[in-house]
Amino acid sequence: MTQLPDPLSRRDRQRQTREALIFAARAVFSEDGYHAASLERIAREAGFSKGAVYSNFDGKSALFLAVMDQNLELAEADPRHPFEKPSNPASTGWDVAEREGYPLEATQGFALATLEFIASAARDETLASQLHQRLAAVLDRYDAIARKARPDDETLGATEVGTLLAALDQGAGLILLAGDVMPDPAVFTAGMRRLVDPARAAAEGEADV
Repeated sequence: MTQLPDPLSRRDRQRQTREALIFAARAVFSEDGYHAASLERIAREAGFSKGAVYSNFDGKSALFLAVMDQNLELAEADPRHPFEKPSNPASTGWDVAEREGYPLEATQGFALATLEFIASAARDETLASQLHQRLAAVLDRYDAIARKARPDDETLGATEVGTLLAALDQGAGLILLAGDVMPDPAVFTAGMRRLVDPARAAAEGEADV
């Protein structure tokens, strides 16, 4: 006799529902933007009622932050050491999209929705605090990169170098969104290398000539 699998626990069902809602939300936010996206459509795309959204999230902003958190977790899987192989700016999400099989259009659409969310959250004291926590986590990642890659005689602290790396990366993403201009991965990587270790970047650049 075939043994039937054990039924899912309430916690497992809730986890699956939450994951399905986040997956659907990413797609809807990418297509409609943050403000125009509706919880009704997100719930429908996930195969649930709107009540399922409120059972798992406080509202649209909380759901958006959950999608953002998952995107940040996916980005953590990418090594960002500047002296490794050339890569696209992490802020574009292109390398993650290629690895995870997401359409580039959807990645760019969610980035535009994120700009909407940032503009809205900056005017909300509670959301601004939650957004700041995510930004701090992003800056911590660049800080860690700087600590690994900067030379011992660097006069700038790792935090300062990390902030400059973040500024170049995030700025490249904004240029892409504003004008559909994508920096060549080799050029972008060269810029990151010059920020973190100018002497090594110059020496390796000369060796490549």
